[in-house]
Amino acid sequence: MAKILIIDDEKNIRDGIKKSLEYEGYEVATAENGDKGIDLVYKGGIDLVITDLKMPEKTGEEFLKDVLDFDKHIPVIILTGHGNVETAVDMMRLGAYDFMTKPFNLDKMLLIIARALESKNIKKTNETLEKRVDYHESFYGMIGRSSKMLKVYEAIKQVARTKATVLIEGESGTGKELVANAIHQISDRAKQPYITVNCAALSEGVLESELFGHEKGAFTGAIDKKIGRFEAANKGTIFLDEIGEINQTVQVKLLRVLEERVIEHVGSNTPINVDIRVIAATNKKLSEEIKTGKFREDLYYRLNVIKIEMPPLRDRREDIPILIDNFIKEFSAVHSIEIKSVDKKVYKILSSLQWEGNVRELRNMIETMVVMSRDGKIEESNIPDWALKSDKEIFSVDKDLTLEELEKKYVNYLLSRNNFNKAQVSKILGIERATLYRKLKDYSD
Repeated sequence: MAKILIIDDEKNIRDGIKKSLEYEGYEVATAENGDKGIDLVYKGGIDLVITDLKMPEKTGEEFLKDVLDFDKHIPVIILTGHGNVETAVDMMRLGAYDFMTKPFNLDKMLLIIARALESKNIKKTNETLEKRVDYHESFYGMIGRSSKMLKVYEAIKQVARTKATVLIEGESGTGKELVANAIHQISDRAKQPYITVNCAALSEGVLESELFGHEKGAFTGAIDKKIGRFEAANKGTIFLDEIGEINQTVQVKLLRVLEERVIEHVGSNTPINVDIRVIAATNKKLSEEIKTGKFREDLYYRLNVIKIEMPPLRDRREDIPILIDNFIKEFSAVHSIEIKSVDKKVYKILSSLQWEGNVRELRNMIETMVVMSRDGKIEESNIPDWALKSDKEIFSVDKDLTLEELEKKYVNYLLSRNNFNKAQVSKILGIERATLYRKLKDYSD
């Protein structure tokens, strides 16, 4: 479990947070000022810091700089009292992960901690992959050399230098968040804030306040003014993940942001101008959500200025061996397990599966296989039984497929069921092998 450092000159606050976090299973260290806090950080082992904004001896800004200079991956959450919200926002622009006003809500703190630790792990993983993988195999953490992925890379490079709003569509686990991060990193806003919001993780009431902020007294529990994520992202980029989950009220407000780059706090009519790049992602087909009345058509067209579609893993199977190798390297290092060899059957079998969970599912499976390997070997027996469920699946047909789409799906199904033996598939289909090759080439264009 992660180790968290609490810094506050008030003993009751330190001890209160410590007790609550330990109850949740976290390991907790405490310090009464920034100097003692940074000493603990330098000793190593700290995964996240929660610190008061105003501290004796060392200012919050000085402490934040020292932490990020030591390890830029350590998330820092700022605790601030009344009247210091603007300073806390400035701290976020300097690199703090988030801030909370006192008195704080414990459930909200736990949610922020969980998000911060997850974000930290993703960033470290991405950097590890970029260092270990040849540029032609990795693009800002995305791994693959298939034609479909090369098209994604080109789209990212082309759109990144513009101010255009981007909509990323794709199934869960395809890497939509990596696309958004790459766009920001390549853009001229790279040194400005990059704020992410998982719209599906927040309740309807909380989401509106998180995005737009609120005034003191705007609703029960609003004991102080709150700066929203759009303001925190000013001059930078905001990434709205799972945009298909937002309700109609938030959709209307978001439409105004996209049209005018103006927001209003909950409980206020005062317009606030924001300079932001908006990137949204969804695993839903928003065009279908419009038909059922769940998503506004006008908002969809505002979001869909540039669309980037992330292909499912089963549509870029040639990338699977590359992904397998890199995940083996990653988890060998994480778990200090030396993998000396991988049975060729492993590549063949894993390349034939359907991967409904996409790259995320493959990554999780490879970690299991590395941990369960023996004598430095990964063999067919290391593949979990549940992973082979696709061998028992039957061919299913989606509604409203064109004849060409149906043919493509059936051919890919036969290939996966026959370990990509094109001669066997040609025989099943009753066509020449050259005809099958031509069809496969047409599918990939």
